[in-house]
Amino acid sequence: MMNWKQLLSTKRFGLEHLDQSNPDRTEFQRDYDRLIFSPTFRRLQNKTQVFPLPGNIFVHNRLTHSLEVSCVGRSLGERVSHFLSDKYGAEGGPFIGELGAVVSAGCLAHDLGNPPFGHSGEKAIASFFSEGNGFSLKEKYKLTDAEWDDIVNFEGNSNALRLLTHQFVGHRAGGFVLTYSTLASIVKYPWESPYIQKLKKHKFGFFQSEKEGYRRIANELGIIEIEPGRFARHPLVYLVEAADDICYEIMDIEDAHKLRILSTEETINLMLAFFDEERQAHRREHMKDIADVNEQIAYLRSSVVGELVRECSRVFIENEEDILNGKFEGSLINSVAERVLNAYKTCSKVSFDKIYQSQAVVDIEIAGYNIIYTLIDRLVNAAFQPKKAYSQQLLFRVPNQYDMYAEKPYDRILAVLDYVSSMTDIYALDLYQKITGMSLPNL
Repeated sequence: MMNWKQLLSTKRFGLEHLDQSNPDRTEFQRDYDRLIFSPTFRRLQNKTQVFPLPGNIFVHNRLTHSLEVSCVGRSLGERVSHFLSDKYGAEGGPFIGELGAVVSAGCLAHDLGNPPFGHSGEKAIASFFSEGNGFSLKEKYKLTDAEWDDIVNFEGNSNALRLLTHQFVGHRAGGFVLTYSTLASIVKYPWESPYIQKLKKHKFGFFQSEKEGYRRIANELGIIEIEPGRFARHPLVYLVEAADDICYEIMDIEDAHKLRILSTEETINLMLAFFDEERQAHRREHMKDIADVNEQIAYLRSSVVGELVRECSRVFIENEEDILNGKFEGSLINSVAERVLNAYKTCSKVSFDKIYQSQAVVDIEIAGYNIIYTLIDRLVNAAFQPKKAYSQQLLFRVPNQYDMYAEKPYDRILAVLDYVSSMTDIYALDLYQKITGMSLPNL
């Protein structure tokens, strides 16, 4: 059974030998600040969340989404932390009161590994190798089955752990040098890619390149290893995941209303469905004092988020023992009260039918798919044929931190994916237009 005293550690990845005590900020607050001030986090402002970024209507991008998830995660962490502090006291260890800080930092980091253009970017990367021009690379360069599984199942979550811990060329060991607990809190699928077929899952938590690093984290924190290469979740993963589930679903509904994909009446009804009749009546009465329609929706959205925070924290607290034993199945949001769950599922269905399949969303996914596919094709060819004249020109364009000349083919491919996945939508489009001759720089 996992225990909180061991699960909450201020040991830093890459700086394990140093005493990191700081009188001004806790170590988990330092994680948060380190992420906020990083260029990697800032780049999220130009990465698509769901909708293409219109010029005259504000919708969420990856950065605003991550900030909101972090706020919700802090609330979840603090509610759980109060309960655990009362339950365990000193036996919970010195950091049992800091769950809100750990979870909020984990939430900031949870989307850092996502490539441009939303989930279509992940699909484009994976399909290039599974069914496209990269298909022959496994046999040609003798990649292991596990290495190939990493590439053909490319996943933003596993890429986030790599981004945070990998030593890029010219950088210090340990990547962002975050605490072990913050790093563990973002690994939603704590198994290596070969388990995808066995577990019938579509995602995994760490590449082969980060396998031993995650094992080191897991051993230090006492995370249960169910079988070789497959671990139980760190308990705080459930809170990071819940914060993400709450935000992307409810905020997407609000954005769809702003873009007039959903009517005001439909949006109001979707949000009021989270409450019983008495609480619905109270909210309708309160809405009479708000003349602006968007502010009415914002008020309801705030109410729904608060309800989901209360429900998800309740589920965590009631199932804490199973969570610590690695036996809790599914997500917190799937175990909330029936009325709340039904309302959430209705929002999910509406999102899939009317939002994620809307023309604006599909168009950006189609364009993004083609852009990323082309970039990977050109860069992989250049990486494996670096002496060709065109390859030399293209590789000169790649920042030095990406090891495009790595000795192992697997590492060379990952260097390409590191570069492409780090791009913003705008940067990827600009590079695509330049290397395909669609645009020229100003002369």
